[in-house]
Amino acid sequence: MSTSTMPTGRSVARVVEGMPAEDGAGVKLTRMIGQPRLDVIDPILMLDRIRSDDPKAYIAGFPPHPHRGFETVTYMVQGRMRHRDNHGGEGLIVDGGVQWMTAGRGIEHSEMPEQTDGLLFGFQLWLNLPADEKMREPWYADIPADRLAAVEPAPGVSVKLIAGTWGDAAGPAPERATRPFIADVTLEENATVDLPLPDGHAGFVLPFSGTVALGPGESAGMVPEGRIAVIEEGEGALRAVGGPDGARLLVVAARPLKEPIAKYGPFVMTTREQLMQAVEDYRAGRF
Repeated sequence: MSTSTMPTGRSVARVVEGMPAEDGAGVKLTRMIGQPRLDVIDPILMLDRIRSDDPKAYIAGFPPHPHRGFETVTYMVQGRMRHRDNHGGEGLIVDGGVQWMTAGRGIEHSEMPEQTDGLLFGFQLWLNLPADEKMREPWYADIPADRLAAVEPAPGVSVKLIAGTWGDAAGPAPERATRPFIADVTLEENATVDLPLPDGHAGFVLPFSGTVALGPGESAGMVPEGRIAVIEEGEGALRAVGGPDGARLLVVAARPLKEPIAKYGPFVMTTREQLMQAVEDYRAGRF
């Protein structure tokens, strides 16, 4: 094959199945990242998918618990999530809304999920902070659905942009060193779009409805609902084509930090010594 006819753009490195898990006070969820099959996509530390029409699966929610050294991004596709923390933050995100929380040097918060119209469905993403920002002041914001940037980049394609840029549109998320790109993309059957991933970013595509073909030309592979497609490193966009019933995708990419990661439960630092200090500080009430 001549170089002029070789396919261009990003491809999928691998497709991974999530694992059933429990968190908080017995909340049942599917862990997509942060599990044995897929530990970390630097700087993405964890991705949980919560979907249930049974209140018993999550009614006790996530009672007060600490975090240090990273950020959480909660996206409620449908349902509500109530937040309260020990720095005076309190809010409610509703259908299509986002909560962005920077744990920084330490925060303790609770999250209580609720259904709307009989369904709770959402995602929580953990994004690492660079070593020199891990002890920054805690911060959080609720971003309602009507603040997300709406983009229609191609026929049969609609986008809700949470973070990053798509053409002239910019998501409402805060600026961060990892320069995250986060989008909810809906494709009609056979609709085609080039996902504008920033060069050098690492990330994934997760179809949460329907199926999608990802990758250039004949090398594109079909990814079913509920599987996570890890994007190969490199440059250029990733082509997505809606399957027979269309597709809805969570697309996330961020700039790798390429720093050591030391994890222990709700603490993510750079060294083991910093982890030990985080535990000691929390026990001493210094969060």
